[in-house]
Amino acid sequence: MAKKKKTITKTARKPIFQGTKSFFKNRQTQTIIGLFIALFAIFLFISFVSFLFSWQQDQSQLSNFGDKNISVKNLLGKIGASISNFFIYDGFGVSSFYVPILLFFSGISIFLKGSLIKVRKYWAWGILAMIWLSIVLGFFSAQNSLLPGIIGYELNNYLQQFLGKTGLILSLLFLLISYIVIRFKFTPEKIQSLIPEKKHTDGVEKQLTDSDIEKLTSNENIESSTTNVNLVEPQTKSDFELSLNNLEPTIKKHLTSNSSTKNDETHGAVEIDVEKIVEEKHVEENLSSKLVKDFGEFDPTLELSEFKFPTLNLLRDYNESISVDQEELEAHKNRIVETLNNYNIGIARIKATVGPTVTLYEIVPDAGIRISKIKNLEDDIALSLSAMGIRIIAPIPGKGTIGIEVPNKKATMVSMKSVISSTKFQNSEMELPIALGKTISNETFVVDLAKMPHLLMAGATGQGKSVGLNAVLTSLLYKKHPAEVKFVLVDPKKVELTLFNKIERHYLAKLPDTDEAIITDTTKVINTLNSLCIEMDNRYDLLKDAMVRNIKEYNVKFKARKLNPENGHKFLPYIVLVIDEFADLIMTAGKEVETPIARLAQLARAIGIHLIVATQRPSVNVITGIIKANFPARAAFRVTSKIDSRTILDASGADQLIGKGDMLFSGGNDVIRLQCAFVDTPEVEKITDFIGSQRAYANAYLLPEYSGEEVGTSLDIDISERDVLFRDAALVIVHAQQGSASLLQRKLKLGYNRAGRLIDQLEAAGIVGQFEGSKARQVLVPDEMALNLLLDGEK
Repeated sequence: MAKKKKTITKTARKPIFQGTKSFFKNRQTQTIIGLFIALFAIFLFISFVSFLFSWQQDQSQLSNFGDKNISVKNLLGKIGASISNFFIYDGFGVSSFYVPILLFFSGISIFLKGSLIKVRKYWAWGILAMIWLSIVLGFFSAQNSLLPGIIGYELNNYLQQFLGKTGLILSLLFLLISYIVIRFKFTPEKIQSLIPEKKHTDGVEKQLTDSDIEKLTSNENIESSTTNVNLVEPQTKSDFELSLNNLEPTIKKHLTSNSSTKNDETHGAVEIDVEKIVEEKHVEENLSSKLVKDFGEFDPTLELSEFKFPTLNLLRDYNESISVDQEELEAHKNRIVETLNNYNIGIARIKATVGPTVTLYEIVPDAGIRISKIKNLEDDIALSLSAMGIRIIAPIPGKGTIGIEVPNKKATMVSMKSVISSTKFQNSEMELPIALGKTISNETFVVDLAKMPHLLMAGATGQGKSVGLNAVLTSLLYKKHPAEVKFVLVDPKKVELTLFNKIERHYLAKLPDTDEAIITDTTKVINTLNSLCIEMDNRYDLLKDAMVRNIKEYNVKFKARKLNPENGHKFLPYIVLVIDEFADLIMTAGKEVETPIARLAQLARAIGIHLIVATQRPSVNVITGIIKANFPARAAFRVTSKIDSRTILDASGADQLIGKGDMLFSGGNDVIRLQCAFVDTPEVEKITDFIGSQRAYANAYLLPEYSGEEVGTSLDIDISERDVLFRDAALVIVHAQQGSASLLQRKLKLGYNRAGRLIDQLEAAGIVGQFEGSKARQVLVPDEMALNLLLDGEK
């Protein structure tokens, strides 16, 4: 118990740390801090400069700092003289001027942008340069400690004792070259590229000018002219060659015959312009890496950066100490052993594990005893123990024992506070952690909704389903920021989830033009489910463009600024659909509800849409095979018959529960018995009031617009009233030969209402047929040519 108390105290301090963090992230705070640092840097710089001229007079006065009659000559008084003496004389000498310079640029960066990312690297290089310069000044001015400062002077003497003067010079030179190479990326190749290359000339050749060519052509004897001009050797390949240095043509003359002189004159008179080759510029780092380096990763919580998570004191404390009644344990053990002995079943060993509401007795039968024989004695053991809710686990998975679960005479309350404050929940790194309750061994049971990926909850009336839903929602409210998760709440009973209306603009999602975010009307439920299907399709398109497989990879890539928001990419929050009474929806809407839910259950896992469906009537016509196949995680509260238990869990046992939150959870193969955490209505109200009182988004998270297809009308018969995208929509329909509003919505990127009006106009124009239920409308125009004839004939 002392360990639990320590954990709660540690967790309660978290909001204080978050408040301090949000205070320094506030833009007003950053502006004030940045301005103060910049002005303080100017203060230091002026005091440093003044100290260089007045340090000898002021040093003797520093010991009388508190005496009002003593004055100093530093422009910034005694404080300026003291700080300057500390940095320059006692510190790094004149190299201390790096400090106000770096402080000034840091303050300006915080003042303008609220970031130190660009200045941070200059601090590291600046401090290294300051130390290096103080040692160099100490080497060359050993008699004057003002220039190197005492630190530079002492470091110089210390290093000279080990390296000598020559070794110290070589070390300082090495550090200087290393600094230049690393800091400015100065390599021998870069130095060589800065030196201009000499033009390549040949002593045997001489470039001919136009006057030389004219002189040659005017002379009757070509051979005599060679005595005045040095000509090149005859070549047969070309009449000119390009100089590789300046890419300009150099004319060469052939010694052939009188007829070739004319050709040479013609060639020499024509000039050629060769365009210089321009090399492409290359970047040294990836653009997305540069964006992350300059601005940091994208933070989806920035808009509500001051949001505070609910505190633990909003939840109620209960007496949760489990009292072990040794007499009760001994009596139950004796009755179990006696009952089994009556049927000639011997027990080699027995062990008891006491939980909040149930005690597990693990028995090891004698060799040769068949497990089925013990399993058939379930009712006999319950009769001998005079207890309800006896459940036999034969065998316990992963153990070589048989378990007998016996309810305690005095049950212990499992509060929501105890599971929320547990280190297992607080330190969990799950995407969507849910603290459902505690196991028989009194351990907090935490599961990840993102890996379930959907949860089916069922049980008789009043056995704890609504409390279980509140526990799920409370867990997510205590762990996830409003930017990371959104809830779609369906409450046909209209009273169970109404408290969550207060956090509409923080956590809830709804359809556009809807007054209330909590959905109670069946028609709105159908529209919302179909809207979630559209959202699912849109998200899969984003994942396809981003070339990732799931929402986690997509959000990581988006945070790393590798996805461009201008291309439609955005941070995707998880969406949790909660339906409190599924059986009522099936009764009123039937296939219209079952179809989109089955589609979401099959496909929505990868894009972060998860379903939590609760029902009090776990019959096969409500929990159909399609739904069960896509809900591997199931939570069963107490039911009235074994058939209902098998419908939920595909196994018996739920009919043996004792109620009041006693539940069985199946995450696949194993079935675990839990006591669901209790969260009362006043606690939920306090949590929603705490969240709702904080600054929120402008609106709830809006789902894609959806409106069920209705029978088309001929009201839009006036051509002038047609939509501007009417012809484009007609082309899309004719090319696809499929008349549906969803097709127009995807192809033309429209809202569903506008796409529906276009379908009505296309029907009025005779391009598509009438509404035929779930089928796509018939396209009455065979091709684009017939469409043009039809539309042109209307003009």
